[in-house]
Amino acid sequence: MSNSNEMAQEELQDDRVMPLTAHLEELRRRLVRSFIAIGVCFAFVYYFSKQVMLFLQEPVLQAFPEGATPFALLRLPEGFFTELKASLLVAVCIAMPYLLFQAWRFVAPGLYPREKIVAIPMMIFATIFFFIGASFAYYIVFPIGFQFFLAYAEGSVIASLSLSWYLTFVVKLIMAFGIAFELPLIVFVLSRLGLVTAEKMRKGRKIAILIIFGGAAILTPPDIVTQVMMAGPMIVLYEGSIFIAKIFGKKPDNYDLE
Repeated sequence: MSNSNEMAQEELQDDRVMPLTAHLEELRRRLVRSFIAIGVCFAFVYYFSKQVMLFLQEPVLQAFPEGATPFALLRLPEGFFTELKASLLVAVCIAMPYLLFQAWRFVAPGLYPREKIVAIPMMIFATIFFFIGASFAYYIVFPIGFQFFLAYAEGSVIASLSLSWYLTFVVKLIMAFGIAFELPLIVFVLSRLGLVTAEKMRKGRKIAILIIFGGAAILTPPDIVTQVMMAGPMIVLYEGSIFIAKIFGKKPDNYDLE
């Protein structure tokens, strides 16, 4: 009986084997569709680029006195190229669910039926966590951070920000927080596969905190305030991920994903 089961599994695996050229062709197809989706979203976002620019500027405008002009164009074409860059980055954020779907369709042929069932809700939760992280950056981190830094613009000091630098900074942090908030989901997958456990995460807590602060230093500007504002939630997410690994982690007799 065991031999017949092993032969059936081998046949199933052989059926799922694709030649390298087929994999490359499939990858090309998924990439083309992803770029088309980004292009469509870009056209839509660029049509409303003025509203998008105002939306991204809103957190710092709230921190400035009423009637102040916080932004400056340091180069003549800066406004045009900044609008293009901001529209493209926002388009990528909007297209993220479809991009994740294309990534899933690429790996789906190599998954078992039970793994496919798990992959679909994982894709949905990945999108949700990304937008939660992005919203956390926009509605919580930015107002606090901008108020703190602009408090030093007093007396003879006047704050004047480069529009290009500001929008690049804002969108970069929004995407960084969106990606950082995927940590619980990543830990869930790894724990279900048995690659990480709650016990290992507890033992590696000090190293993890060091890595979190190092990552925050890379993803954020070189100031301790912004780094702490990213590292703080990441540490909380890490502690929550330990709980997730404990509850949903693979048990010795759990072979759901095998």
